[in-house]
Amino acid sequence: MNQDDRKSELEFLNSLSQASRVVAAGRPERTPDAALNTPIELTSTFTAGGEVGYGRFGNQSWRALEEAISTLENGKTLIFPSGMSAINAIFKLLPANACIVASKNGYTGTMNILRQLEAAGAKVRYVDVSDTDEVLTALSGANFAWIESPTNPALEVCDLPTVINAAKKAGVLVGVDNTFSTGLIQKPLELGADLSMNSVTKFISGHSDILMGSVSTNSEEHLLKLADIRKFGGAIPGPFEAWLALRGMRTLSLRLAKAQENAMELAKRLATHPNVERVRYPGLPTDPHHERAKSFMSGFGAVLSIDVKGGADVADKACASSKLVTYATSLGGVETLWERRHRWGSESPTIPVNLVRIAVGIEDVEDLWADIDQALRKASA
Repeated sequence: MNQDDRKSELEFLNSLSQASRVVAAGRPERTPDAALNTPIELTSTFTAGGEVGYGRFGNQSWRALEEAISTLENGKTLIFPSGMSAINAIFKLLPANACIVASKNGYTGTMNILRQLEAAGAKVRYVDVSDTDEVLTALSGANFAWIESPTNPALEVCDLPTVINAAKKAGVLVGVDNTFSTGLIQKPLELGADLSMNSVTKFISGHSDILMGSVSTNSEEHLLKLADIRKFGGAIPGPFEAWLALRGMRTLSLRLAKAQENAMELAKRLATHPNVERVRYPGLPTDPHHERAKSFMSGFGAVLSIDVKGGADVADKACASSKLVTYATSLGGVETLWERRHRWGSESPTIPVNLVRIAVGIEDVEDLWADIDQALRKASA
């Protein structure tokens, strides 16, 4: 495909709705007898004279998925073998003694990285990302702002437009963990962020069968640096995993729409459940983050959290009493999972010990409700 044809194809993809993009992007060129899907490319090296050269530098299986995620995030994308490796690659862009602004409530893997960076000399300013004034104050003199929104597992929402705009004026690099939303719900790069990260393991692949991460950016400088970090650090994904992730991404818009619908209905019912102290879900009009989320997000996601009455022991018993919902970590798959987050010793101390995160899937909502309701009642009996 020549450059003009490539440009025309990209223009066509960009003219489509997001639901169509995730189906159409990352396909082979349409020539007679061409395959409909990009094949799994299993090779460790390439004949000289081309653009790739060696298996650690790229392959067509990677490129197909990267193209598809790029159309979702509206920025050039690199994939990594896990969300953690993608996050680590981003932090390797920073100077050794960087000053970092980050959420005090966030993904435990990220929190561990931040603690390691602190031990190595970095300064981390932990903030409540939903408190805009606190975040803006913390940006002064910082090198980097790592914004997770909505936060995991507290579901707090950052005022991304305001914070990103202020950070850019202050010369602060901005990265956003977009895993809970994906590019279907919010677009950090369009809001001005420098980097948008997805744990492809979650909603994008959608079937709880692979580990993968991605980083998207509109900066050629950052893209080249990240490519070198992947290339020479050896953090490379497998072509089979990339193929599976792209296969899963084809149904992202359908899966996420159904899971969001289920999450909203469950949140409404749990808000009046006698064994629940609090529901954390920005889709509820009563949620403190509802109006903010509605102002720049196109949906509210498929993850919610509840604070279970009776404390940690009751929450554990409830999670262990479900039959349809699985007591397991992770999120974004077609199946519904829940877990008391403090079963992990690395969970943030600011997260309540009785908080249970519910990663809602695409099952029949009445079956989900019956299972969750009986588990909560049994645990509290």
